[in-house]
Amino acid sequence: MSAADCPLPPRDGVHASCVVLPQEDWPSLLAYLRQRFAHVADSWQYKLAAGEVWDACGQPLAPTAPYRPGQRLWYFRSVDDEPVVPFDIDILYRDARLLVVDKPHFLACVPGGRHLRETVLTRLRRDPALAAASPIHRLDRETAGVMLFCLDPAARGAYQRLFEARAVYKCYEAIAPYRADLALPLQHRSRLQELPGGFVMREVAGEPNSDTLIELLQRRGDWAQYRLTPGSGKKHQLRAHLAALGIAIANDPWYPDFRNDKAAYDFSRPLALLARRIAFTDPIDGSERVFDSRRQLAWPDEASACA
Repeated sequence: MSAADCPLPPRDGVHASCVVLPQEDWPSLLAYLRQRFAHVADSWQYKLAAGEVWDACGQPLAPTAPYRPGQRLWYFRSVDDEPVVPFDIDILYRDARLLVVDKPHFLACVPGGRHLRETVLTRLRRDPALAAASPIHRLDRETAGVMLFCLDPAARGAYQRLFEARAVYKCYEAIAPYRADLALPLQHRSRLQELPGGFVMREVAGEPNSDTLIELLQRRGDWAQYRLTPGSGKKHQLRAHLAALGIAIANDPWYPDFRNDKAAYDFSRPLALLARRIAFTDPIDGSERVFDSRRQLAWPDEASACA
C-alpha cells in the first residue's frame, strides 16, 4: 500500500502500516487481528482500546468493531527492545532527485522484522525535507557504504530500472584471510541457493547464477584486503562466495557458519565489508554519476585493539 493512501502523518520518521481485511467471515475485527498477528496477539486489544487502529478515513476503531471484508486498517508497528545502533549516517550527495548516503555497519536499510526505528530510511524520514525518500537498492544490515535514495517519486522507477538492467557499476572492499594458493584476480562463478529454513545462502551444484570478480588490493600477514565486483546481485553473494573459497569475511556472524545472535550486534566487531563505489549514467539528464564511500575498514588486529 502506498504511503500516499495513508490518512495518518508519520511518527518520528515511521510511516503507518496497512492491512487489508480478506474476504472471510470473522466474529469481530479483534478476533481476526489476534489470529492474523498471533505473535503479538495480546497487543491488539490494547491498540484498539487506545484508539491506535484507524480506518481508511483516519477514524479510530473500537475494540468491538465488526469485521468488514475489504476494509483497510492503518496502525503503527512497534518493536520491543530494538537495539540502538550508535553510528551516524553521512550524507555524500543530495539534489532534487537523488540522496546518496554513507551507511554505517549494523543499521538496516528499511523497517522490517525486529528493525523499525534503527533503520536508514526511518532516520532519514525524521527530517521533514526527506519525508519522500525511498531506497533505490539495498545493502545488508551488516554492510557499510554507499547507498542511493530517490527524493522524487516520479523518477524512482528510472533509477530502479538501471539496477534491474545491471547498468550500475558497484564495487566493494572486504578484509578476509589471505590464501596463497588462490590465483587472483579470479572471476568466481557458482550457483547460489538459499538453505531450507531461510536466510543463509550456499553454493550448490548446477548452472551458475552468480559471479564476482575478486582482486587482491593488499596483504597484511594472514589477512588481505580484496576488491569485489559483483556481476550479479544474489542475496549475500559476496559473503557466500568468499566463504565458499575458504576466506570468509572478517567478523561475519553468518558465514561460513552462524555464530550467535550476540555476534550480530557486537558493535566492536563490524563485518569487514564496504560498498566502496557506485557509478552509472543518470537516466534523467545523462550525466555521469560516481559516488565513493569515505569509510575505511578496520583490520582485525585494529578492531581488537579498539574493543
